Amino acid sequence: MKIALACDHGGYPLKLEIKECILGMGHTVIELGPENTPGDDYPDFAEKLGVAIVNAEAERGILICGSGVGASIAANKIRGVYAAVCHDTYSAHQGVEHDRMNVLCLGARVIGSELAKELVEAFLNSQFSNAERHVRRVNKVYKIEQAGK
Repeated sequence: MKIALACDHGGYPLKLEIKECILGMGHTVIELGPENTPGDDYPDFAEKLGVAIVNAEAERGILICGSGVGASIAANKIRGVYAAVCHDTYSAHQGVEHDRMNVLCLGARVIGSELAKELVEAFLNSQFSNAERHVRRVNKVYKIEQAGK
């Protein structure tokens, strides 16, 4: 699977560890910055990652900032991006299985690197269930999104 990966300055150290985790799982990483120096503003990197998802350059994305909150808010402004901050493995896999989450947001100042790796594994190892109730609910979310309210 192709995984888009980006962060701001608060997420930079964790991003390096997450990149190795993703590669170790056999996935391809699409680096969206920053590569060498810590970046600054999370909306810039959230937009790059979201565009990669919407344009099908990546199947899923992982976005890291200090808390994960700003990254999640910014990413969710892009139609077709379904991002959530997760600090527990249940939410990381359930978000994909039930809600078709395609972007995992992590708070580098909130969780440690070992938990972050577990979250990435739970997120990437999950698939949407296609259960009727989940399809129905996700379609309702799509309808809200299309209405643009």
